[in-house]
Amino acid sequence: MDKYDLIFRTPLMNAAGTLGFAPETRTAVKSSLRGSWDDFGAFITNPISLRPRFPTVKPELIEYPGGFLLHSGLPNPGLSSTVGKYASRWAAAPIPVIIHLMADRPDETFRMVYRLEGLENIAAIELGFAPLLAQDIILMAVEKSLGELPLIVNLPIEQVLTLGPQVIQAGAAAISLAIPRGALPSLNADDKSLVSGRLYGPSLFPQSLEVVHNAARLGLPIIGGCGVYQKADADAMLAAGALAVQVDTVLWT
Repeated sequence: MDKYDLIFRTPLMNAAGTLGFAPETRTAVKSSLRGSWDDFGAFITNPISLRPRFPTVKPELIEYPGGFLLHSGLPNPGLSSTVGKYASRWAAAPIPVIIHLMADRPDETFRMVYRLEGLENIAAIELGFAPLLAQDIILMAVEKSLGELPLIVNLPIEQVLTLGPQVIQAGAAAISLAIPRGALPSLNADDKSLVSGRLYGPSLFPQSLEVVHNAARLGLPIIGGCGVYQKADADAMLAAGALAVQVDTVLWT
């Protein structure tokens, strides 16, 4: 079987973790950017691990000026259960599906990718990684996962320009921007610890746009995202050289 090309009918898609594990075709996508699944070039699943993950004991959503921090633990039922439940919905989806895998362990990542090859309507695999994971582990995961499906490597903003060229040389088809992380004091007055989590909001846009611009100047195939909350933001990403744009929590409004 020939290796598939990474081609998007339209350059807009959701980011992992925003719309579940399969497109809900009975419900229109409502946001300030688009209002129909026909406007999306692909659907990206929530992050999936080899084994089930349960929600964090103390989930929190903490607002700050320009956005919010979300701490959830990335719960999911594990690969086997997810495939069993959603493979038929992926096959019947009106747009191609991109599977986002939690790829911290290269050998397990290879097993997951191999399991997904051959499923209908899967356009690509997006590999996501834990914060501060060693670069050699990321590159090993890419190399072990090469196969029939194109690979998108989801990198933190600070690693795009340094590690990005290496993952493309290793065989990845594109790079996407990982949701940044941060920490804030807990909303619980009795809890004096900091809460770490993923950051969302329009305040992220200037930094992510600069990274997309610099990556495109280096010739890296880059998918924009992080802080895209208006059509003008998506247009600016594409004008800066992004081959597509992922949108996240604006899809919740």
